[in-house]
Amino acid sequence: MTWSEMQPLLSEACWDTLYMVGWSTLIAIVGGLPLGILLVLTDRGGLLQNVVVNKIVGQVVNIARSLPFIILMVALMSFTRTITGTTIGREAAIVPLAVGAIPFFARLVETAVREVDGGLVEAVQAMGGNTWTVVRRVLVPESLPSLISSATTTVVALIGYSAMAGTVGAGGLGDIAIRYGYQRFETGMMWITVAILAVVISVIQFAGDYAARGLHRRGGHSGAAPRLRFLKSREPATADVGEVA
Repeated sequence: MTWSEMQPLLSEACWDTLYMVGWSTLIAIVGGLPLGILLVLTDRGGLLQNVVVNKIVGQVVNIARSLPFIILMVALMSFTRTITGTTIGREAAIVPLAVGAIPFFARLVETAVREVDGGLVEAVQAMGGNTWTVVRRVLVPESLPSLISSATTTVVALIGYSAMAGTVGAGGLGDIAIRYGYQRFETGMMWITVAILAVVISVIQFAGDYAARGLHRRGGHSGAAPRLRFLKSREPATADVGEVA
């Protein structure tokens, strides 16, 4: 197979892979971020301590994470058909990709949020902040560098999942590798696909690491104090005038 024949196939496959990974990442973040924070808040000593809820949510997350992705795809075929109307194609692949990524990202979020200094949480509570204030002003901002690293890890994992989804007709680079590299013995196509995946993963990993390091340099975990000022009472302007006088 010549390069002129490979190029349109690879271009379409790259777009399909990015499409699947992009949407499933967005869904995973939207679903996994609150789920991971909930696991922290409902744990023993948490702001919303509820051992029963924590155990139930934790077990659901553990079970979902323990399933190999290929089995998860097959198990969700009926659900996927209900959502998308089909079990083949990139839109259908987004459903199992997102379902598999949500618990994966949730555990990473839980780990990242647990690293936040408990003293900051206590300071916000002492200033009258409620649970939502703690989450919005302390837990999420302080763990943001780690959350970005977690999202990067999730994207890299989803790229691998999407390649696996190609084995059941989801499209993308995995589908090209199977149909041409394996079934038709086009070794050149196989190695080009592997190289593209390696480059894409490297770029994403570099971008994620760069963003996380940038946030650490701009403040990171040591930059919480300025964000807590919103809770401090302001002195009346008249007092300043009196001092100047």
